[in-house]
Amino acid sequence: MAKTIKLKPIDATPVSFAEFGQVISASSDGQKFGLQDAQLELHRGTPRFYIMHLEDRKLKFSKITHHASVTQCLGSASGEEWYLGVAKSSILEGAELNDGVLKTSVQSKCGHNFVSPHPDDVYVFRVTGTKFLKLNRGTWHAGPLFKSKTMDFYNLELSDTNIVDHTTHDFLKNDGVVFLVEEDY
Repeated sequence: MAKTIKLKPIDATPVSFAEFGQVISASSDGQKFGLQDAQLELHRGTPRFYIMHLEDRKLKFSKITHHASVTQCLGSASGEEWYLGVAKSSILEGAELNDGVLKTSVQSKCGHNFVSPHPDDVYVFRVTGTKFLKLNRGTWHAGPLFKSKTMDFYNLELSDTNIVDHTTHDFLKNDGVVFLVEEDY
């Protein structure tokens, strides 16, 4: 029997989401590029910007994914409320591979090494309005999740991200855990 962990949503703000990426809001036309803009890593392939249509994404999850080669941007095309489960990037690079962590690391089918996320390190963020989230390279994410039957999302990633750069951790299989987003908070 799986253990259900209830997660209280955190409102996504530039401060609350900083460990995982950026919250991007509208800016004035003509404003110079700066730290308030999405700091993207798209140089490892052909960028793909599209509208992703999703159906029946209930407020629970047991799998979480990361992309090691790219940042990803997600935002509601309609401005409706939505949720995203996240955990910090755990990709191992350079010196990290030599400091004893390698014993607990996993090699992805994509070729990079990482440490599997722990259930205690998973959070869920609530996103409202027309802002979007830029996920740091390697940020674990589950969703978008939402209450309505269907939603459309802007998605910016690489053209082959879901083919060659898609690593998933299954909390149900590996940890006996399912996450549920609390609706009464």
